[in-house]
Amino acid sequence: MSRKPVPAQSGERSRTEVMFDRPQLLAQLFGQYDQNLVALENRLGVYITARGNRVGLEGSAEQVAMARDVLQDLYQRLQRGEPVDTGLVDASIAMASEPVLDGIIRADGGGQAPSVMIRTRKKTIVPRTRAQAHYMRALTTHDMIFALGPAGTGKTYVAVAQAVAQLITGSVQRLILSRPAVEAGERLGFLPGDMKEKVDPYLRPLYDALYDCLPAEQVERRIASGEIEVAPIAFMRGRTLADAFVILDEAQNTTPAQMKMFLTRFGQNSRMVVCGDPNQVDIPGGVAASGLADAVRRLEGVEGIAMARFTAGDVVRHPIVGRIVEAYEGAA
Repeated sequence: MSRKPVPAQSGERSRTEVMFDRPQLLAQLFGQYDQNLVALENRLGVYITARGNRVGLEGSAEQVAMARDVLQDLYQRLQRGEPVDTGLVDASIAMASEPVLDGIIRADGGGQAPSVMIRTRKKTIVPRTRAQAHYMRALTTHDMIFALGPAGTGKTYVAVAQAVAQLITGSVQRLILSRPAVEAGERLGFLPGDMKEKVDPYLRPLYDALYDCLPAEQVERRIASGEIEVAPIAFMRGRTLADAFVILDEAQNTTPAQMKMFLTRFGQNSRMVVCGDPNQVDIPGGVAASGLADAVRRLEGVEGIAMARFTAGDVVRHPIVGRIVEAYEGAA
């Protein structure tokens, strides 16, 4: 494989070669039509050649070192049986400039697993940004965590994965997922069906995260047995949620009264995660205050409560999503 050289960024020019001992993994490493290598060239300004099981890198010394780290990180993931897609490539490129995360995103050496990860029945989740690494640590060290930031940063997905992991190991007895039944800027009218059928459309994102972490039959069985409960926030009133991992999604659409009610459901041997984007409030009826903003203002610095904040730079969906978020946040 050889393409037209990409002009390297300023700095001392360097050339290095990386050798991989399992050629059968290189097709996945390079991507379809070498799209992963193309992404490296375009993002880092390096020139890449591949011959056999050897990959040559040329460019500025700093960018060549980053490209080498990204390739080695992706290769180690493939060795562990993890899938590599374009989103992971973009995330790994972004993480290559975060030296403080060596041993978190990258292996600690000898192909060992990263020290920060969440294992579920279907996959292993590792942090893709500095903020996610901080968030994943907070999920293991704090009883209550507020995850604040735009869509696509993994707030809810990572929380559900951690909840599933703790349910599997028996650290908690129940997993409770909740969100306000608020329409995002549109009126859907009266929905047909029984209560479950009426509220399920609002809770679909939580179900999607569950099915991504557990086999479908286990999700259905655990829901039927009551081990997993997915319900709107109105169903939380009057309960004490002990021995449970409780997640509130789209928390910016709660009122201060709803948020206080939800937070005071906290029980013994429980963990509670509150996820939301303070800049995307859809509360109907002209309610001025968001329960999320009010809770953060009141609880910032309270012992036992962690705040994990994400920005557009932490978006782990398609790179264009991050640029869209930045454009809207910067709009007058």
